[in-house]
Amino acid sequence: MTAAAPARAVSRTWTPDWPLDVRRVLSRDRRGTGDPTLRYADDGVWRTTTTPEGPATLRVNGGPGGLRFQAWGPGAEWAVATGPRWLGADDAPAGFDPAPHPLLARLHRAAPWLRLGATGRVWDALVPAVLEQKVTGIEAHRTWRELLRLAGEPAPGPAPAGMRVVPSAERVLAVTDWEWHACGLDGARRRALRAVASVASRLEAAAHEDCADLRRRLQSVPGIGVWTAAEVAQRAVGCPDSVSVGDYHLKNLVGWSLAGRKTDDAGMLELLEPWRGHRQRVVRLLEVGGSMPPKRGPRMAPTDYRRF
Repeated sequence: MTAAAPARAVSRTWTPDWPLDVRRVLSRDRRGTGDPTLRYADDGVWRTTTTPEGPATLRVNGGPGGLRFQAWGPGAEWAVATGPRWLGADDAPAGFDPAPHPLLARLHRAAPWLRLGATGRVWDALVPAVLEQKVTGIEAHRTWRELLRLAGEPAPGPAPAGMRVVPSAERVLAVTDWEWHACGLDGARRRALRAVASVASRLEAAAHEDCADLRRRLQSVPGIGVWTAAEVAQRAVGCPDSVSVGDYHLKNLVGWSLAGRKTDDAGMLELLEPWRGHRQRVVRLLEVGGSMPPKRGPRMAPTDYRRF
C-alpha cells in the first residue's frame, strides 16, 4: 500500500500598504490560547476556515516586504484569494477622526497596524459567538475546544497538530444531547446553535455585505440577539460601526476609558456617538490600549455544565 500524496498547496504573495501586524489583527478571532482554528507558530500564523468549496487551512508568513499565503484543502483557492480581506485590505479607515478624544488620538497613532478584517464566513463566526452567550470566556473557550474535538474536521494540509475546522451545520445538527452535555453546553445555547444550524445556508456573508441587513437576518433566528449579531457582523463582514450592546465588560471599558466612569449600554452608546460610522473601530482601539475600572468585587465564576 503506497502512502497518500501530500496535499497540494495554493500560494500567492501580497504586500499591504500599511504597517500590518498579522498576529495582532487576527488576535480578536483567537478563542483562547488553545484555539484549534487559529495557531501562532514559528513558521507563520495558521488558520482554518470553511469556504463555499469546502474546508481549508491557510498559513500566512513573511515580513514588511510582503506576505505569503499558502492554503491546503478543497477551499484553498478561495482562502488564498480572500486572505488579504481577513487582514483588513477592504477596510476604509480614512474617514475616522480620533481627534475629539486625546486617548483615541494617541492610540490611533500608536496602532497604525489596526484594520477591521472580514472573513466572509458567517458560520465560522456564529458558532463561537453562540457559545460565548452569557458565560465567562474561560467556559466558552473550553466548550469551543471540546466541540472542535468532537465534531470538527482535521485541518487539511501540514497544519500544526490538533488544528480543526469548524464543523458544518449538518454535523452540528447531528450532535446528540449527551455529546452536547459532554462538551459542557447548556440547553439555551444548545437550542440557539441548533436554530442557526438549521438556516445556516441562508446567512452566509456573500449575500449580505450590508451590516445592518446581516444583523437583522441573524436576529430573526430564535436565540440570536443584538450582542451575538453584532459579534458576527464585526468578524464576517468587517462592520466598522457594529457595537456589541449587552456585553458584560464592554460598557465599562468604554465608559472608564473615555469618561473615567462606569456606565450602562445607553451611556456607552452616548459616549461613542461622535464616532458613529466608526464605533467598532473606537472599541478596537480601546481594547488595545483602553482601561477598565478597578476590580473590587468577586469575579464571575465559570460554570462547568458537564457536572450537571
